[in-house]
Amino acid sequence: MSNSQVVSPVQIAEADLLAQLDADLLPRHVAIIMDGNGRWAALRGLPRIEGHRQGLTALRDVLDICHEVGIPHVTIYAFSHENWNRPAAEVSMLMRLLDEYLKHERQSFMERGIRFFPIGRLEKLPHAVRTLVQEVAEETQHFTEHVLTVALSYGGRAEIIDAVKGLVKDIQLGIVGEGQINEDLFEGYLTTHGLPDPDLLIRTSGETRISNFLPWQIAYTELYFTKTLWPDFRRQETLAALLDYQSRERRFGRVSHTGSPQNGL
Repeated sequence: MSNSQVVSPVQIAEADLLAQLDADLLPRHVAIIMDGNGRWAALRGLPRIEGHRQGLTALRDVLDICHEVGIPHVTIYAFSHENWNRPAAEVSMLMRLLDEYLKHERQSFMERGIRFFPIGRLEKLPHAVRTLVQEVAEETQHFTEHVLTVALSYGGRAEIIDAVKGLVKDIQLGIVGEGQINEDLFEGYLTTHGLPDPDLLIRTSGETRISNFLPWQIAYTELYFTKTLWPDFRRQETLAALLDYQSRERRFGRVSHTGSPQNGL
């Protein structure tokens, strides 16, 4: 991956970046690990909540540019299953921000035709927040052209375990036979069933791991890591990531056009 640009994307005019995009090479589905809110706030001597608030502003920027260039699916890692282990005060703060975000964006989702699709163990959310999450999901479920999938109380391993439990139950009931089990069938038991697998995964803040985010779904996803902290990741940084993506050759285990096999095999 080419994250060592000589010129920072923020130094290039947005119009110039847009002009370089090839509509035929854009990803259909972008997944994002929004990392660095706390560090952003600490560097400025601000409370962590300010980092998370600025992170929401960055999210709006990124979703706007993805919507404008025609990327139909965006999935964000909003709150992990492991995040419940954070201090209670911080968890409460994050739940309040989620409540504020949905109340602020609810009408915008309707006006722009965006489906809000939550995944994860939503039963762990506070009752009021869970109710709001479910209401917005139901109100927007008929939209299909643009889907914002939000991972809440989500863990990739937990999702796979839940899928296995569902499959075992159907085997015991005689609904599924052993000979029917394959990747396509198993995918139907995941919370993301019906969505295309991500083409591009972006992680901010310099960390280079997936942190239990969509491990099944990103088997062939292109990974883009940047040192930019999430609150500073805006429209131009998004365009830079898309340009990096469209410069890659996706082989899915096949031999490349140059004859070089993937993974040295």
